[in-house]
Amino acid sequence: MTSELIRLTVAQARVLLDQREVSAVELLEAHLAQIERLEPQLHAFITLTPDIARRQAEEADRRIARGEAAPLTGIPIGLKDNLCTVDAPTTAGSRILQGFLSPYDATVVARLREQGAVFLGKTNTDEFAMGSSTENSAYGPTRNPWDRERVPGGSSGGSAAAVAAGEAMLALGSDTGGSIRQPAGFCGIVGLKPTYGRVSRYGLIAFASSLDQIGPFGRTVEDVAVLLQVIAGYDPADSTSVPVPVPDYRAALTGDIRGLRIGIPAEYRVAGMDPAVEQVIDQALATLQELGAELVPVSLPHTEYALATYYIIAPSEASANLARYDGIKYGLSLPGETLLERYLRTRGEGFGPEVKRRIMLGTYALSAGYYDAYYVKAQKVRTLIKRDFDQAFERVDVIAAPTSPTVAFRLGERTADPLQMYLSDVFTIPANMAGLPAIAVPCGFAHGLPVSLQFMGRPFDEPTLLRVADAYERATPWHTEWPKLAVEA
Repeated sequence: MTSELIRLTVAQARVLLDQREVSAVELLEAHLAQIERLEPQLHAFITLTPDIARRQAEEADRRIARGEAAPLTGIPIGLKDNLCTVDAPTTAGSRILQGFLSPYDATVVARLREQGAVFLGKTNTDEFAMGSSTENSAYGPTRNPWDRERVPGGSSGGSAAAVAAGEAMLALGSDTGGSIRQPAGFCGIVGLKPTYGRVSRYGLIAFASSLDQIGPFGRTVEDVAVLLQVIAGYDPADSTSVPVPVPDYRAALTGDIRGLRIGIPAEYRVAGMDPAVEQVIDQALATLQELGAELVPVSLPHTEYALATYYIIAPSEASANLARYDGIKYGLSLPGETLLERYLRTRGEGFGPEVKRRIMLGTYALSAGYYDAYYVKAQKVRTLIKRDFDQAFERVDVIAAPTSPTVAFRLGERTADPLQMYLSDVFTIPANMAGLPAIAVPCGFAHGLPVSLQFMGRPFDEPTLLRVADAYERATPWHTEWPKLAVEA
């Protein structure tokens, strides 16, 4: 029964819960049993909250009995550990936030609480969401459920691994340069980065404020649409939240993409791309054509500068955002004979090497004499990247591209070479630079590991992205595949 319950989609679980054929407590216990069995091997969570989850599940059952169930009432969900919660520690994967308990919930967390969702705990993340492999967590790396010797992607690798392994039905992550789509791709599930401003960032611990966006993980496009429906919408507590109406995302899942124009950018086939991945992507594009979509070549000529530009802008914003961790206001506080010594000890021992690297990069780019040469120039290039997309979307409805140039790489394989690590986000970063929505969906296997197809869309046009991804999902079997580890008795 446990294996049957963890394999349910959210839509299937909703029917069983509402018909009282399964209780929220039973659904939760099935996932807790899966967590108990797999966590020693995967380490997808930093903090587990089974007692809180059990109380929430019992309340969800009472709510269902009263006929007051919302779409996510009783659904077990994992929360990335950079989302503030009042009833569990928030560490952002960093030692410097050890012992920090937020006095408020992130807006997305509050909206899920209102629905009666069940929180399993806080999922593992690269420290302050800085990384592409979840190896930079101060609490140790997460492993990929398809191959435990490989990374799950990053920085939301804990959320992706938890959903892929059946430890959680849904999870939330954050995406600054691809940190939802790349781990979704490496773990063979669906991940969506909404348009910048579509989902409130209030209560998300900031990495790079002009790029960060919270988004959902699920095993199907429909599951992701259901979660997005709950967290999307204007929030007066976030000045970058945009007051535009939230459409009915599930209504967009028609299964019909006949006549839709899908742009294929030549710039997304880079040197060093795995030929086996390229072959799978070509097969996926052929499937879209068979479904009635028209493939249209488009050009995004400034894509080649996106990675370099990102690594000026993101560290610059990070260096400013992380200045607040001084040993006085939050978490870790190490003693010193003077106030300055306390600052230096706390930051020196509290931050990990990747965070220190990015603080130094950002501080250098923002320093007097280099600000115009690096930061201002990077912002100008960012405008050109966005302009490329604007021009392309005059001709096409969505753009299709690989999510990552390779399958999941081995643990430790790229830790000594930061530039090689940064390249794993080469296809996901442009959407963040332009503030566009993008979704990653499973599209096959190479070397026995998942390969992922990415769709990028116009601002606030998540419905078209979900429609295309859902139509592709219906025509292919890849979303039904499970890691052997997750389903073996």
